[in-house]
Amino acid sequence: MRRAPHRDDWITRLLRWNCGQALVETALIVPFLMMILVGGVELARIEYASIEVANAAKAAVQYGAQGLGTFGDQVGMRAAAQYDSANITISNLNLRYSYACTDGTVVSASADCSASSTPLTVLNVDVQANFDTLLHFPGIPSTITLHGHATQTVLEQY
Repeated sequence: MRRAPHRDDWITRLLRWNCGQALVETALIVPFLMMILVGGVELARIEYASIEVANAAKAAVQYGAQGLGTFGDQVGMRAAAQYDSANITISNLNLRYSYACTDGTVVSASADCSASSTPLTVLNVDVQANFDTLLHFPGIPSTITLHGHATQTVLEQY
């Protein structure tokens, strides 16, 4: 005569059947979680460098817009940009000058303003820096070019 299975035997068989399942699930999920974590850290680093480049452009334009003495000082603007962004290296700094009038019209030269408006000189600074990623994934560039732009009116006029 066959005896009925004891309740403890049923629980033991169920536990023995499931004992490796959690380990297999963990082994399958951990690489994906690590990839998400590393990707998040890398995106945070890129965003930080992007903020540094934007701040470097702002520092350069603020230096150049102090007055006519610093208006064309590209070496000083580059130094101000590099000093403000100590964690990255500025690879390119471009200056553009434009002219406007206090009445809101954009002109090609400061002398083109009407008698009722004052000419303004506007300084535009574009900053560029290269950012190298820590990990190199296939299909994702290992060097990213970041751009910063700032515009400000020069304080002293002609």
